[in-house]
Amino acid sequence: MFNEKEVVTRILKGDMRAFELLVKQYERLVFHVTSRLIKDEDDIADICQEVFIKIHKGLFRFNFQSKLSTWIAQVTYFTAINYLKKYKNKQVDSYPDDIENYHFTNDNPEQLLTKKEVANYVEQLILQLPETYRTVITLYHLNEFSLEEIGEITGMPEGTIKSYLFRARKLLKDKVEVYLKKDMV
Repeated sequence: MFNEKEVVTRILKGDMRAFELLVKQYERLVFHVTSRLIKDEDDIADICQEVFIKIHKGLFRFNFQSKLSTWIAQVTYFTAINYLKKYKNKQVDSYPDDIENYHFTNDNPEQLLTKKEVANYVEQLILQLPETYRTVITLYHLNEFSLEEIGEITGMPEGTIKSYLFRARKLLKDKVEVYLKKDMV
């Protein structure tokens, strides 16, 4: 079993094997958070590597006020956001002004489903959500963070997180319902 305190203590004493354990324990989390914000695979790999460098250098600041996974997700989230701001000159909006008219794709869901499984179709829909919606829905449903933990990671108030979750679910539900209605005809 992974003992956070023991592993962190060993890392702080210079034990690189303990750091390898930490990387193996959290590499999927770091990848999931990063890949929800960044599209390019090479950039994702670079950011994941940068995150673990930051974790190694900044681990002495971790004081067990939260779970280690929450702290790591926070480092990951802000590293990816900073990357977007710095290298892509992409403004991070909370959500588009025209959210009521937000469109996912022109592809027919049936075409997408014949190419891949339903899970891949839903994954495509999630990737097309506005950035903050993608982040919140991923942290909550895929990484199973609590609303409080998501707040710690993103710096968003709990009410905002609930609102984003509601809106993201509604957008996904509406798109899936359209597909199901077409399928029933």
